[in-house]
Amino acid sequence: MRVLIVDDEKTIAFEMEAFLKKSFYLCDIAHTLKEGLEQLELNKYDFVLIDLSLPDGNGLKILESAKKNNPDAAYIIISARTNLKDRVKGLDLGADDYLAKPFYLLELQSRMQAIARRKFNITEELLSIGEFNIDFQKRIILFKEQSIELSRKEFDLLSYLLLHKNRVLTRVQLSEHIWGSFVNDNYDSNYIDAHIKNIRKKLNVWAATEWLETVRGVGYRIKK
Repeated sequence: MRVLIVDDEKTIAFEMEAFLKKSFYLCDIAHTLKEGLEQLELNKYDFVLIDLSLPDGNGLKILESAKKNNPDAAYIIISARTNLKDRVKGLDLGADDYLAKPFYLLELQSRMQAIARRKFNITEELLSIGEFNIDFQKRIILFKEQSIELSRKEFDLLSYLLLHKNRVLTRVQLSEHIWGSFVNDNYDSNYIDAHIKNIRKKLNVWAATEWLETVRGVGYRIKK
């Protein structure tokens, strides 16, 4: 998943980036209100982490704007401001959570995971997909008791499609959220198709994967 970190404290921002990358998140960083707004206009994110005290304005302005450009993202305010007024205003503007500085990075990760579970209605430890089960925490896919080896990007691609099941995701969307790069409509995004082909090949050894659907001229979808 792709994350935007908006924080003018560079040490904290880089620590969050390094920690989240180890958990397979893709991270962009902005240190000012202006940079944050520009990033949100250019890119689509799954999570946006916002500090309120930015050198050129209040981070709440990012939240006001971000809901228009990135309505599907989850927003967490991360700030040293702990008064009730700031918390209430941030939540009223649509923030999903409010984390006071200083905080533990493990707590940040835990809150992001909790938001993802609510957002995608994940109530079980394992999610079923055809005859397979996928464990997001352990990053494994199982056929009965047999673990199937997928590459990091193959797992990321399959799990992202599963989280958005029944929704057609374009190659542009998959490229942005899994690789962190933009693919325009005229680009031959062979690498995405190649990963899908490899996923099918590895899983078809165990069971059929008709649930992984190619939507011609658009992208891919996991259907029930």
